[in-house]
Amino acid sequence: MAYVREVIRTNHFSYSTEKTYINWIYRFIIFHNKRHPEDMCGNEIAEFLTYLAVDRKVSASTQNQALNALVFLYKKVLKIPLDAFDFKHARIGKRLPVVFSRDEVQDVLSNLHGEFHLMASLLYGSGLRLTECMKLRIKILTLISMN
Repeated sequence: MAYVREVIRTNHFSYSTEKTYINWIYRFIIFHNKRHPEDMCGNEIAEFLTYLAVDRKVSASTQNQALNALVFLYKKVLKIPLDAFDFKHARIGKRLPVVFSRDEVQDVLSNLHGEFHLMASLLYGSGLRLTECMKLRIKILTLISMN
């Protein structure tokens, strides 16, 4: 796993991607009774992805995330070419996004104070992602407000 981390970092992936890929690789190995990935191939990957879709009922995006982590492991880390493999795809759910009304947003914001109020207001008003908001610095905000 240390070598996997090293390859991920040399490819300049984000820290959250690193954590996610390591987690999926670990779960893949545990699923196959701690066999080394070099001893497995496309059939085992297909079996794991099918298990995620059928038994665990994960979303399509979660299954794709696991697939990307395993493809990265085999292509970039182990340098083993993967043959085509077939697996049961997760169903793509049809659901509408939940959206707060303006009054509900105001209720939430009125219960927050200090830096939490500022962060939530920035997230709501600017569309920032949480990690983007967490990386903001006061210096940046002062430069923006001066313009």
